[in-house]
Amino acid sequence: MSGVKKYINRDLSWLEFNRRVLEEAEDPNTPLLERFQFLSIVQSNLDEFMSVRVAGLQAQSKAGYSKTDFTGYTPQGLIKRLLKRTSRMVREQHRTYRDLLRLLAKEGVTLTTFADLQAEQKQHLTEYFKQIVYPVLTPMAVDQSRPFPLVHSKELYLAAVLKREEGEGNEDGEETYCAIVQVPSILTRTIVVPGRRNSRKLVYLLLEDLIKEHIGLLFTGYQAEAVHAFRVTRNSDLTPNEEGAEDLLQEIEKELRRRQRGLPVRLEAEKGIHPDALELLRDELELEEEFIDEIDGPLDLGFLSKFAGSLPNYDHLRYPKYEPVYPEEFDDTDDILSVLREKDVLVYHPYESFEVVNDFVLEAAADPNVLAIKMTLYRVNVNSVLIKELARAAESGKQVTVVVEIKARFDEARNIAWARQLEKAGCHVVYGLVGLKTHAKITLVVRKEADMLRRYVHVGTGNYNENTSRLYTDAGLFTSHPDIGADATALFNEMTGYSAPHLWSSFAVAPIGLKPKLFELIDREIADAKAGKPARIVAKMNSLSNQSMIDKLYEASQAGVKIELIVRGVCCLRPGVPGLSDNIRVVSIVDRYLEHARILAVAAGGTEEVYITSADWMTRNLIRRVELMCPVYDPGLRQMLMNVLQMNLLDNVKARELKSTGSYERVVNDQPPLRSQFEAADIPLWKSIAAAVDA
Repeated sequence: MSGVKKYINRDLSWLEFNRRVLEEAEDPNTPLLERFQFLSIVQSNLDEFMSVRVAGLQAQSKAGYSKTDFTGYTPQGLIKRLLKRTSRMVREQHRTYRDLLRLLAKEGVTLTTFADLQAEQKQHLTEYFKQIVYPVLTPMAVDQSRPFPLVHSKELYLAAVLKREEGEGNEDGEETYCAIVQVPSILTRTIVVPGRRNSRKLVYLLLEDLIKEHIGLLFTGYQAEAVHAFRVTRNSDLTPNEEGAEDLLQEIEKELRRRQRGLPVRLEAEKGIHPDALELLRDELELEEEFIDEIDGPLDLGFLSKFAGSLPNYDHLRYPKYEPVYPEEFDDTDDILSVLREKDVLVYHPYESFEVVNDFVLEAAADPNVLAIKMTLYRVNVNSVLIKELARAAESGKQVTVVVEIKARFDEARNIAWARQLEKAGCHVVYGLVGLKTHAKITLVVRKEADMLRRYVHVGTGNYNENTSRLYTDAGLFTSHPDIGADATALFNEMTGYSAPHLWSSFAVAPIGLKPKLFELIDREIADAKAGKPARIVAKMNSLSNQSMIDKLYEASQAGVKIELIVRGVCCLRPGVPGLSDNIRVVSIVDRYLEHARILAVAAGGTEEVYITSADWMTRNLIRRVELMCPVYDPGLRQMLMNVLQMNLLDNVKARELKSTGSYERVVNDQPPLRSQFEAADIPLWKSIAAAVDA
């Protein structure tokens, strides 16, 4: 192990993940409009990374903190490496953007400049500017009487450098004036240009280019020397004073207002920006040169998602449409609970429809024998069916308890709105626990049946969000197992009351019990390996960065346990290092859907145990959140999840393997091509126990 670092840095690993997303945009085998979508994802990922991770390091550096983390980096040293790599990534991102535009032009769709338009087209767009755009714009001069305005985080602006027009008493060499104009995000970024005569091509112009062309209408009596776009990213990580807050809801709302005023982290400026404008921005934002990127192309490529998704009649340039199927276990009944009295049911999104989750709550809300519904909400979509049904249940007299996590990053405002709506309907709303985020995904339905109460539970790996359920892979378990029901009741009592920690029958719950349970399972595999019994761990998650978890996996590897990890994003573990991690393999899959399911399987001496969980193996999940891990008791359902894991491990189309160097390489072998996400779309393949046994 000489000369090899034991761990991979979390932030450098994250950049490697975003590079894998960028590679999907560069891949000629990815449909063209989907490649634009991946470019948009790269942008949104980078925005969050800069506003949270780099912002945190920047704050540490300014405070003089210089200790090394467990991967050997100081904040100062890490920032330099991160900025160098992000700048390189942005250049590659825009190079790919230009390549894709050329390919799109061959398909009859063009993003053009105002100068390249015909006279009639220019006249039409000038009228559009005067009627639609001009009334929305607000020019903001910067001078002694008008100080530099608040520039909102991640919004697009234009910096105009002006001089007085001749005849106004100006002399050669007169000083320049600076002004700022926000590009209104309320208007579409890509404007449809009327077609040229006898042309069937679609032509678009960017909104900021139209504003630049007509900037003179905003500054009469002045001449624009230069107009360039810029964009500021601010520290967006909320730091509410939960302990001292009398009302957590009000504290979060106060922090949301502060977010737009957070310290600047990064300035993106259009390449060739006028030196006067750049100097003004640098001085006002107090940013050092290394935090300023001059970009050759449009700023904020996040607009590409909406643009590519809205192009009409271009489905041949997209992935084939896939319509989730309704789970076959509930196909022939309108009574979901009756099915669950007989057996557990596992669903896997997006291949199976999220409608079954809505129907589960809808049925419970309408059932006169249901006494209570309890649910956790972390991220919920707009116009959520679940919110409406929970409100309806409360209005009908049922006991409805909802744990709403109002600290869910970038969804705080929406969750506050949901919480107030639920409270108005009569639901008991709990805003999570002080110092902890509630990230567990669980719904409990309590129903009176004959002379007993029966509990029905849904436990998931993903959020109760209909929109993301069509884009993310996630597992959900429906069950009426009495042990799981009892633990679900105890969990809600702990979250809403003052209950002492429960002795769990089935669950493992963070922040107290999940990590010890994971260690217990790994230790058992270590003991089995030393005793010559089957010893294997297969785990699927989004991220792995907790040092003690990594050390425990290293220990298991050295004891002879075979470990296979499917980690989509950050992985600080370094696999394949002789004497340290010889028995560990790590793969990452980046494909059409975001791999989001968290699944754990352990050999258990040959009697495979399988769990689903809301938690990644990160410090925040294991000790700073309420997380839940639930066993899957039914042997058939366990096999289904093993099928999912096995397909991921056999993927040789979209899988990349993490090497001991910290780099990722595409999996290449002599096996027939297997693309796990496309294989999973064939539901019988993973849902059929017989298929798994035959394989």
